[in-house]
Amino acid sequence: MCGIALIVGPNPDPAVFDAMLGQIASRGESREVLCGPRHLLGTQRLKIVDRERAVQPWISPDGRWALCYNGEIYNFRALRSELTALGHLLRGDGDTEVVLESFLEWGEDAVHHLRGEYAFAVTDRREDRVYFARDPLGVKPLYWSRQDGHLYAASELKALVAAGGRINEVPPGHHGWGSPVEDLAVKPHVDLLTMGDDDEPVEDVQEATRQVRAALADSIQVRVDTDLTVGVILSGGLDSTLALLHVREMHPDCVAFTIGTPDSEDISYARRVARDLKVQHEVIELSPRDIRLRDIREAIRMSELTEYGDVINAVISRRLFDRVRSHGIKVVLCGDGSDELFGGYEMYQQADPGLRQRIFQHKLHNLGRTELQRVDRTSMGHGVEARVPFLDLELVRLAMRVPIELKLRDGQEKWILRHAFADILPEYVRQRPKNPLSHSSGLHERVRLYRSQFPRIYRSLGYDQLGPMRRDFSVVLTEHNLDLDRALADAQRQPDYTLADHARDLAGALRWNAATALRRMTS
Repeated sequence: MCGIALIVGPNPDPAVFDAMLGQIASRGESREVLCGPRHLLGTQRLKIVDRERAVQPWISPDGRWALCYNGEIYNFRALRSELTALGHLLRGDGDTEVVLESFLEWGEDAVHHLRGEYAFAVTDRREDRVYFARDPLGVKPLYWSRQDGHLYAASELKALVAAGGRINEVPPGHHGWGSPVEDLAVKPHVDLLTMGDDDEPVEDVQEATRQVRAALADSIQVRVDTDLTVGVILSGGLDSTLALLHVREMHPDCVAFTIGTPDSEDISYARRVARDLKVQHEVIELSPRDIRLRDIREAIRMSELTEYGDVINAVISRRLFDRVRSHGIKVVLCGDGSDELFGGYEMYQQADPGLRQRIFQHKLHNLGRTELQRVDRTSMGHGVEARVPFLDLELVRLAMRVPIELKLRDGQEKWILRHAFADILPEYVRQRPKNPLSHSSGLHERVRLYRSQFPRIYRSLGYDQLGPMRRDFSVVLTEHNLDLDRALADAQRQPDYTLADHARDLAGALRWNAATALRRMTS
């Protein structure tokens, strides 16, 4: 895993380039650069695979192409064998070289051979062109900007703010070319907004159970193929417990991490799970009073998030990954994405059947700038790589084929997951209802006190060069009775909350915090 940054064009400014890399220094402990009169290419590399030899930017044997790469390719060993059989002479043992050699062999079709989480830029040093690609779900980020005859690109928004000008995002599942004189032109290699439309549904319960079990186990297996200790973010809920159950069997050198108030649901459930599974467990206990304005500002600076609810979760995640890194853990697995795939939100129960599939697709399409962005920034902001097994592309494709009747059944969300793993899940976890991170940790309402200041902090960091901070889309969708088209149009007309909205929200947060403080004093 890495952070990448580049400038392509005549006489690129070394000071700007140095500042860009400085802004993403937390993503990796090793700064590696390739400098020339028309190209400044660099990475902040977090050494996980082929730690001593996979130095970047990785250059092709003829010197023409240079790769800046952020991610993990889980099928790189199979690809390595295939490329060797095709006559490629590989120099290392890691996935970085495999990405470049795949591009040299298959060109733009290389992305269809890659299984993993990635964002990369391949610079043609002869023609001053750059090929960009981002993984299907947008687990790994990628931004670009073009001004004054130069093309800039980086893993994070903050690295491009100093360059000035409007910042653009490479959308999830897209790839294409750009140059100092032409804006980046991208097209989808995976279209999340149509995924599942023409696929045969898996309606038989036994067959759906078999395929879900196999797909999740395979996804976790490839993500624990490391000689490093593996952490698991454990809330004590369904998804994180499933992740821990599999990791414990496949990679016994694992540690679970949980965050919350001492009396929170998450800590209570997670302690029980870790104790029953006999897994080492690190608990981060926070009092609501521990969260101050400086925590809010740092969470926004680090996460770059554009929706209010995601920022609230980022405040908590930042503290969590700080503890993970302090224990020397560089790789963790988490359960994010399962709710979007398997009907973990109440809106799926209320939506018109004809709209459910579109809402599923829309939430998948936006994960890269919401939940996955929070996970990436708050983990990589502490030099930790977070892997998301529920968002392996094959598992995503399968989930889009599972009908809603198997996701919502007997009054339970994510029914097929509960049913498929009933033989290994503790019953108290299998019956536990969904509760979002910030609520179940007991810290949501404390952070909500500062919500009205989120957009001011966001603008002060220059992040509005990408776009404004926006209302939570789930709120907008609910206001329009789950009419997706109306909600999308309204979100464009009125991106942010009004002053009256903020006033009502602050009043509610003040009442909740005052009542909670009084209850604690009384007890």
